[in-house]
Amino acid sequence: MSENQTKSGGWRTNKWIRAAIPALLLHFSIGTVYCWSIFSQEIADYIGYSKGATEWAFSFAIFFLGMSAAFLGNIVEKDIHKSSLIATICFAAGMFLTGVFIMYGGNHKGSPLALIGIYISYGFIMGIGLGTGYLSPVKTLMLWFEDRKGLATGLAVAGFGGAKAIASPIMQAMLENLGEGGIYKMFMILAGVYCVMMFVGHLLLAKPAGWHEPQNDAEKPKIMEVLKVRPLSNYIGIWVMFYINITCGLALISQEKMIVKCIGLAASAGIISTISAIFNAGGRLGFSAWADTMKDRNTIYKMIFILSIAFTVLVMITGGIKNGEGNGLLIFLVLALIFIVNAGYGGGFSNVPTLLSDHYGMGSISAIHGITLSAWAFAGLTGNQVANLIVTRTNQWLYDVGQGNEHVYVGLEQVKEMGLDPAGLQKISPVGYQNVLFFTLTLYIIALVLCLVLVKPTDKAKKA
Repeated sequence: MSENQTKSGGWRTNKWIRAAIPALLLHFSIGTVYCWSIFSQEIADYIGYSKGATEWAFSFAIFFLGMSAAFLGNIVEKDIHKSSLIATICFAAGMFLTGVFIMYGGNHKGSPLALIGIYISYGFIMGIGLGTGYLSPVKTLMLWFEDRKGLATGLAVAGFGGAKAIASPIMQAMLENLGEGGIYKMFMILAGVYCVMMFVGHLLLAKPAGWHEPQNDAEKPKIMEVLKVRPLSNYIGIWVMFYINITCGLALISQEKMIVKCIGLAASAGIISTISAIFNAGGRLGFSAWADTMKDRNTIYKMIFILSIAFTVLVMITGGIKNGEGNGLLIFLVLALIFIVNAGYGGGFSNVPTLLSDHYGMGSISAIHGITLSAWAFAGLTGNQVANLIVTRTNQWLYDVGQGNEHVYVGLEQVKEMGLDPAGLQKISPVGYQNVLFFTLTLYIIALVLCLVLVKPTDKAKKA
């Protein structure tokens, strides 16, 4: 749409009001799913379950995000008003019901009904809202911002990544100030707030007036027909490298707080978490905007994987996580790895819809993007779980025997000599977290090979 058309049509044809702002309202709301670590321990304590048991709620949320995007992509393709309304209802209802089941669990400690209710509410119902809400604005943004598709989608997807940085301190303050039962009150209050934000986004969201969306299935080719316009291995390469980027990101990000403790920065963990969230959001916006200047958007993925491999190797060679405490250079390398992986993790998300549109056109992009997001679903069930398994199997724990804000880590034998109960102490595994890097490095190398071999240049890139 031309600039003159945008100016002459008033707010109804303004790309910021009809695409960018509603996208941010939707993504800033659903992106708070990444605040899970802020309150997961509080939920576990309040309902009388272990943190490990409640963690599955988050894994289910990410799984159903990807699967709902895959299966509901056609609905998004045909009617963004219906899909954005589904997203609003499911996300707000799932969040409110999560609060209800937490409240029930507080009154009935250890109740299976409370735990299953949280799984269904936070995992399944909210997950459907996440998937449809994530997809709904993406194609619309690319249609309004034809010349800067990467910038537009990066802006929205950055909202998803940046929601954690904005919402985390708000949630923390609510937990501290709402008194007894603050954990379930927080969910109920925020359910109302996000319902209003998403409903406004739903009302504003609209495709350009000149865009004709085929409503008859006969008018539109089947997804497999679209994918087969290029070698099928091309799409497989995109799907797998997207899956690997998310898996590696989750594997490292899920251990981020503990890695920071290993290098002696426990007191700064909150600040580092906020900075990493900024890198995550910045990667979503920066990498996608940068890709607009490139003939082949796949170049961005090559850069993400090469940077990730380089800094992973540096931290592995130096033993940065094991030996970082008190060593300025090693601390820098470990933090650089955390920030680069966060940026690459975000950049992978924002570039995939535009990469797909370059390869397969705009006609069925929501449906194809939805199917591709199934990679996110499976990565959500493998990334942090594999990392936790590696750390647990390494079984080289150090226990915190410090007092107050002082952190002193010693081995199990010393804990026993001091007459302390290891079960009551916080623990870290520097060797275990270091071992996770062998897993992520292997996957990053595979992703780079796929990126170079399977994902073919587009016709536009070949002409460059």
